[in-house]
Amino acid sequence: MTDELRGHKVAFLATDGVERVELEQPRGALHGVGADTELLSLHDGEISARQTDIDAAGTFTVDRKVADASVGDYDALVLPGGTMNPDQLRMDPDAVAFVKAFMESGKPVATICHGPWTLAEADVLRGRRVTSWPSIRTDLRNAGADVLDEEVVVDGQLISSRSPRDLPAFCNTVIDEFAKAMRPAWDPTVER
Repeated sequence: MTDELRGHKVAFLATDGVERVELEQPRGALHGVGADTELLSLHDGEISARQTDIDAAGTFTVDRKVADASVGDYDALVLPGGTMNPDQLRMDPDAVAFVKAFMESGKPVATICHGPWTLAEADVLRGRRVTSWPSIRTDLRNAGADVLDEEVVVDGQLISSRSPRDLPAFCNTVIDEFAKAMRPAWDPTVER
């Protein structure tokens, strides 16, 4: 295990209907490089996960309600997908405000599958390059995004992927981009 992200805290914003692997794999990858993570949601308790949007896939314990969270408490944000999860998040004013504030902070944000729906609702995609699950690409274009069909797209602070099939590349890119963003301005370990 490396400790590239030790001492850094990453928020995962999700609710009932989250695609299990899209929460579990990036969270595990970030833990593997030393990051602390917190699961934010619309309600306390647990959220139910899904597999391919249809089959029940267990639960995750919520660490904090998004209404009680502050962007200043976190170094990065991950928005997993699943159809029901972001559809509910984009209807919640607290979730949308949190995502908008996170994007405005300049801190890194990673999203996969249907996750960008919440970014579209927060009106933070204009002029951004992004990818997603095919069925929401028109919504993203209508929100002003330049939508690509690539495994992983990095546009400044924003990292996006299409589907669970892209998780290996997504997780590696998230770690690399989060580590770059969180590195001190002057880092003696980096050759200039």
